[in-house]
Amino acid sequence: MKKIVFLLLTALFLTVNVALAAININTADKTTLAELPGIGDKKAAAIVQYRKDHGEFQKAEDLLAVKGIGPKVLEKLVKEVTVK
Repeated sequence: MKKIVFLLLTALFLTVNVALAAININTADKTTLAELPGIGDKKAAAIVQYRKDHGEFQKAEDLLAVKGIGPKVLEKLVKEVTVK
């Protein structure tokens, strides 16, 4: 019984850690970026293209330079993304 509880708690812990992991906007592919709130396929493609054209993002707020991403979308993304 103790083993089952331990395994369930371990699985829960690993799931929570994965869910809380921020997405690196400098390395994520289009598919991963599209999963972010308020992004989708078109904005994800725009992020990838912007990164190719202008280099890495220095901070999450740099996403405002990407066509289609405004302050409201950025507000949803700030806690979900990283540039490290």
